[in-house]
Amino acid sequence: MEHLQGKSLEAALARLPNWRADNGALVRTYTFPDFIAAMEFVNNIAKLAESKGHHPDIDIRYNKVKLSLITHDAGGMTAKDADMAELISQNFAG
Repeated sequence: MEHLQGKSLEAALARLPNWRADNGALVRTYTFPDFIAAMEFVNNIAKLAESKGHHPDIDIRYNKVKLSLITHDAGGMTAKDADMAELISQNFAG
């Protein structure tokens, strides 16, 4: 699977305005009013990820949830990550 880099990464980021490339992953941080809302979000992300067979790394810090997408078996970011980021953005405002 081809890695997202150069122009392909720029094109992906152009359609994912709230995401950024960080340490070889597509990353976005969501902020919620409290811990309970953050955990509800994480549970919804888990259901979506499981249905698509592509799971983000998730870091929870009280009311902030950081999602990182990388195709581990490809050793870097791929179109699969950009597609999942787009799906998350479409389904979860923030």
